[in-house]
Amino acid sequence: MTGRPVCGGTGPPCTGNLPSGEGWNGVEGRERKTIMDGDFRTSFVRDHSHPKSHPALVLNADYRPLSYYPLSLWPWQEAVKAVFLDRVNIIAEYEETVRSPSMEIKIPSVVVLKDYVRPQKRVAFTRFNLFLRDEFCCQYCGSKGDLTFDHVVPRARGGITSWENVVAACSRCNLRKGSRPLHQSGLALRKPPRQPGAEEMRNMGRKFPPNYLHDSWMDFLYWDAELEE
Repeated sequence: MTGRPVCGGTGPPCTGNLPSGEGWNGVEGRERKTIMDGDFRTSFVRDHSHPKSHPALVLNADYRPLSYYPLSLWPWQEAVKAVFLDRVNIIAEYEETVRSPSMEIKIPSVVVLKDYVRPQKRVAFTRFNLFLRDEFCCQYCGSKGDLTFDHVVPRARGGITSWENVVAACSRCNLRKGSRPLHQSGLALRKPPRQPGAEEMRNMGRKFPPNYLHDSWMDFLYWDAELEE
């Protein structure tokens, strides 16, 4: 299905403006928030969900987030614009309001696209996706932070750069292994590297929520999680 353009950081940009002459002013009211522990993060991960920006959680037309990690969020300005362009429906709101010369509205906290955006089936082979597949852990010692990547079969020995031959590794293990074969390095892989599926990566992303989660987002982030017996 081909959907109309959508606004914000997830999906293609939209065109159009707010109603003519309308300029939205400051935020008023109080906010509710849940602060999550984020000490697992590494320096290359950017968190766009600061509470002062009043981001809106963006759901696909099936009421699932467009992405879990990074979480599909729009700044409140993009969410309001999408409402007036008839791209989304508002599902939940903040207590805060914004005002223009002619109207006042509550800031959307959850919006759902009116047209379904088909998820990508192929997972791009990128640094970020590699680290997400490996849960931001060194695949030799399990440590977090200060990560780089390592060719299991060194390139000097014919190893290629692929999902099946590249893993996340801390600097210490990477230096220890060097260009030696794995069996000569004294290291062992925690799990065999392989190409992940798109649904697998979306589920993996749910393990890493942002530092800030608004109360109104919670049901939509976890309602489709597998139930435990």
